[in-house]
Amino acid sequence: MALKRHVSPHGTVMAVSMMKDEAPYLLEWFAHHLAVGFTDILVYTNDCTDGTVEMLQRLEELGLGYHRPNDIPEGMKPQPSALNYAQDEPLVQAADWVMIFDADEFLSVNHPSGHLDGMLDDAVAQGANGIIVTWRIFGSGGVVDWSRDPVTEQYTRAAPPLWNKGWGVKTLFKFDPEYWKLGIHRPSIKNKHLKDGFPDTVKWLNGSGRPMEDYFKFRGWRTIRRTLGYDWAQMNHYAVKSIDSYAVRRFRGNVNNKKDKYNADYWSLQDRNEVADTRILRHAPRRAEIMAELLQDPVLSKLHYAALERVEARLEEYRGSEAYQALRDSLIEAGKVPITSVEAKPPQARDPAKIAALMSEVERKSSEKPDDARKDAPVSGWNAMGAALYRSGRIRLSPGDAVEWVESQRVALPCDPQLFTEEASMAVLAGKFDRRHARNIASYLAGGRRVLDLGAGIGLPAMTMLRAQDGITLMVQDSQPGIAEAAARIRARNGLEDTARLRFVDGPLVLPGDEGAAAGGLAAYLGDFRPDILRISTRADLVGQHLDGIDLSRLIRVVLPFDSPEEADGLRQSFGPVLEGRGFVERVEAADSGSLRYDRLAEKN
Repeated sequence: MALKRHVSPHGTVMAVSMMKDEAPYLLEWFAHHLAVGFTDILVYTNDCTDGTVEMLQRLEELGLGYHRPNDIPEGMKPQPSALNYAQDEPLVQAADWVMIFDADEFLSVNHPSGHLDGMLDDAVAQGANGIIVTWRIFGSGGVVDWSRDPVTEQYTRAAPPLWNKGWGVKTLFKFDPEYWKLGIHRPSIKNKHLKDGFPDTVKWLNGSGRPMEDYFKFRGWRTIRRTLGYDWAQMNHYAVKSIDSYAVRRFRGNVNNKKDKYNADYWSLQDRNEVADTRILRHAPRRAEIMAELLQDPVLSKLHYAALERVEARLEEYRGSEAYQALRDSLIEAGKVPITSVEAKPPQARDPAKIAALMSEVERKSSEKPDDARKDAPVSGWNAMGAALYRSGRIRLSPGDAVEWVESQRVALPCDPQLFTEEASMAVLAGKFDRRHARNIASYLAGGRRVLDLGAGIGLPAMTMLRAQDGITLMVQDSQPGIAEAAARIRARNGLEDTARLRFVDGPLVLPGDEGAAAGGLAAYLGDFRPDILRISTRADLVGQHLDGIDLSRLIRVVLPFDSPEEADGLRQSFGPVLEGRGFVERVEAADSGSLRYDRLAEKN
């Protein structure tokens, strides 16, 4: 066989897994992880009857991987048993980088390079020796029947990335058996090295290449909002697949021997299909090439197709049983459970005294540092300057009961991935969406009675202003298709349906027949609504020239919100000369609160 193991500039990059009866999926999983850049793959198996062991043995004979039996001591579960063996395995001990994950987990390298080598290049350049990769929970996508198609191509719908019940992690880290004890989600520092300075050498990054918080060196198996990131990598978790695939797993048990794990409750937790995520398909061409080469081996080919035929014959038997029909019906019903109603075992309650007793001296010192000294750079998307807030194209909202609503500036907002970008959704969850502008809007609208807000998105600053100031009337405009419906739902949720005081319009500002700098829609809004304050966000796609030839005589003020000093400078250059020529002057001090403020000269104090 021409196929050879990858040689990485970072040495041995080893994937370690545990499997039980995964033969129908094994070659895809194996080929995929060769494609993303692992140099070595080691799999432990227990109680397999479907050809998994024989396939792994053949892969080892071909020089492409390694297989070890997981002989489980009495009273121990399979996963801990395999980890104990892996801890002492010479191949693992000699590896430079190690990652442990399951057969239903596929690593998606979202890093611009599309390969582990490139991701590790950037990690090592930061002095990092570990990357924390967060799960993405992928559901059935409504697929019922068994198919031979690749898992990563069949199932492309997932839970929203900000759904915290799906935030388990796996860790790619630089392994040294002297210091680390392997774990299924993350390794732990051996007790004898907790206080000898070794923890200070640990620098882990999140899935977006940002520094993890210090506590994660010592505890935790889930990410939190501050440490979430998918820009570099995510672990796609295909726990259910189709109903037929789930039935096969349900009837044969699981690698960790958990009693009745694969029931309807587990399905409703894992069968999440709220958003599309196809990033892993960047690896599909190379994975397909590798799998085709693997199937050129007559032994592997025979074992692979025998496994497929075996599971298909088993399904035919199952489908005729009452147990299968009952399971199928229960799963279909479980799949209807809205994401907001899904129950999951909560993390154990924190015991401050116990935590304090377990914390190492190194961690305690870190926690005693001033807040500013402990604060890492914000995770990607948290109030990111210039980040897009809304999804592109037509907005089509998720069902109202399928999203979490979070209060921001006294206004409840939906954490809806069909409305907001991932960056903006992060801010919504944290109660920080458009926070600066919403907080400061009152100072810019002081003295005004009628406000026209252009390119306002869902209009959060306008909604906060409506609640804060009696006697003000606002017209909010945004041209993006579907955003008016989104804004209407949000206003209804918050009891802000007084259209006499707050009206949303979605017509264009520049009409099809306009020429040059003409803005016929803008002129019509100004003429019909007759505002005394005009607020123009960058989403409006207007420049200073669009104000030429338009009657601004009723305006006492023009407000230009910005997100960065560079954006502010651009707005000054574009709008400043035009407004100054029309009798307005900038209140320079107002820029400290995030918007340029131009007052009519006669109104200047």
